[in-house]
Amino acid sequence: MTPASLFDLFAPRRLARAAATFALGFGAAQSGVDSFGSTLQAVRDRGALLCGVDTGLEGFAEYTPGEGWSGFEVDLCRAYAAALLGDESRVRFVPLTTGERFEALLDGRADILMRNTSWTFARDAELPVTFAGTYYYDGQGFLAPADLTVSSARELAGARICVQPATTHLLNLDDYAQTYGLSFEPVLVETPAEGLEAYRDGRCDAFTSDVSALAGARSQLEFPEQHVILPDIISKEPLGPVVASGDPRFAEAARWVLNALIAAEEYGVTASNAAELAAGSSSPEVRRLLGAEGAIGEALLLDHDFALDAVTARGNYGELFARHLGEESALGLRRGLNAQWTQGGLLYAPPFR
Repeated sequence: MTPASLFDLFAPRRLARAAATFALGFGAAQSGVDSFGSTLQAVRDRGALLCGVDTGLEGFAEYTPGEGWSGFEVDLCRAYAAALLGDESRVRFVPLTTGERFEALLDGRADILMRNTSWTFARDAELPVTFAGTYYYDGQGFLAPADLTVSSARELAGARICVQPATTHLLNLDDYAQTYGLSFEPVLVETPAEGLEAYRDGRCDAFTSDVSALAGARSQLEFPEQHVILPDIISKEPLGPVVASGDPRFAEAARWVLNALIAAEEYGVTASNAAELAAGSSSPEVRRLLGAEGAIGEALLLDHDFALDAVTARGNYGELFARHLGEESALGLRRGLNAQWTQGGLLYAPPFR
């Protein structure tokens, strides 16, 4: 497929222009001093945080009838509800496809996206949205049948590749093809579930997505051992919370709730011991983090113990990772880049002081 036709499928600049046009009124209304805290006030008036999540991605966001929502990003949403509203249950999950996620954020259907969204230059610079950090360092890869006997995606020339439109995956696939002089036939799928179905049915020869998503897809196949994730990592995909631009204070709150979960793991603060440490830790940093010393929440328009509420909801970052993504979970992922900086990873929370 030619770069021009790929552009027609994704059209990021046209998406940006449409979003910018929509946001003209939004930005004007939100640009003054009154915009500080307006989003949080709307959340509090509503009594619930509207959290945009995936329509179904194993390990990250899944809905099971009779059981409700579960997953790493789902528990992040609950931690945010606890931090912002004091109650993890005060969250409404808004399932969104890749094509509608930014529009939903801008038109108010979601207050925040916790929906495997990669932080890129174009999205940051061209869309009226703010990325509030990185909660998962991922990369794009390929899932293929083991009996293809290929050891690299470079051996997939001419193959039909399942890929989601309106994502960086489609653009990265074209970049990869151009770099190595390859040609692929993209098979467009709207959701990871549709991609897995198309791959299972043989409508595509390989499936490309974030490696974490491919690990979840592989685990759902009847014979996972008959499928391999190729070693090629063709992109950087830092996934993070996204909020609409126009309310800097809400963006800062989103950033520091995530930092609190990361810092809590580094300092050994868990869901089970957070309250005890808030009452009697000998570490000034831990006392500040948990709101027992100082008033760190005031600058964010949050309660002084917002971090304590976030951690006690479902645990620190490491507890969330282990439960939904780690080696003992269905996905069986190693921490890798998502380990703490003290353990050779990239997770690093600025000081709480």
